[in-house]
Amino acid sequence: MSTALRTINAYAAFDKTGECKPWQYQSRPLGDEDVEIKISHCGICGSDVHTIDSSWGPAEYPCVAGHEIIGEVTAAGSSVKNFVIGDRVGVGAQAGTYRDGARLFGGFADYIRVDNNYAFKIPEALPSDVAAPLLCAGATVFTPLKQEGVKAGDRVGVIGIGGLGHIAIQFIRALGATPIAFSRSANKEQEIRSLGAEEFYNLSDPEDQKKAAGSVDFLLLTANAKNMPYDLYLSLVRKRGTLIMVSLPEDQVKITPWFLVPRAVRVRGSVIGSITDIEDMLELAAKANVRPIIQKVQMPDLNKGLDMVRDGSVRYRVVLEN
Repeated sequence: MSTALRTINAYAAFDKTGECKPWQYQSRPLGDEDVEIKISHCGICGSDVHTIDSSWGPAEYPCVAGHEIIGEVTAAGSSVKNFVIGDRVGVGAQAGTYRDGARLFGGFADYIRVDNNYAFKIPEALPSDVAAPLLCAGATVFTPLKQEGVKAGDRVGVIGIGGLGHIAIQFIRALGATPIAFSRSANKEQEIRSLGAEEFYNLSDPEDQKKAAGSVDFLLLTANAKNMPYDLYLSLVRKRGTLIMVSLPEDQVKITPWFLVPRAVRVRGSVIGSITDIEDMLELAAKANVRPIIQKVQMPDLNKGLDMVRDGSVRYRVVLEN
């Protein structure tokens, strides 16, 4: 194991007020299976905000978040076979700790050292800025579609046309299925159709609710608002169809059995994906031109980006740039 250390310039939260400040820390020595990455881009995920703000439980401060990381390999351990210096790679949320249990700080920084098994080569066709959100948001929506075997002829609905939903529409199209968009507002219809949605229903309109009843084989729930109408969502799914939750609303899920049992609808959850899932996702994104819609913010303006996610003004993913 190399004894060389690096001073890493990061942005850390120090309490649950959520403000991030410049902070330096010493890296661990570069292990035999580690790679060092000079970070060019890092997406801001909603879960970063929850972690920084301690809204999902107490965070360990100082907290350096960021798990949608893109950069260039600048050093590799002696046992690393799959990467060489200069490779463009990504790192997602799977790399939470080192194998010995040591804490791993995130991508709101200029460098990171990780186990190379949790790094992914980024296809040439994917620009670094739009590739960053794919490492979490892309994997989150692609994995259940892959697990369910979504294919041509399937009708797949998406609830919540935001940071996750707009990417889901593109992956559904890429798999050959029919993407159906559901929203409570009509102002996104034109944009979401341009991403591949073949049908759009405004769920605030009772007539659209009737038209959409029983219309999809799979329904991907990406929204996380409070008091969501789960019975309405179940009514959109065909008999023996599947409702897939990838969001984490903070209140209870309330379902009337009548909307579930007689129609044999299945409800399941899904979170991120395996290493193979992410490799498959990146390959399909490159091949089918899946592109997250992003707003770029310079790394020193991290707090501005975090506030855009907190207040919901981002359309649709914030990506930090070094």
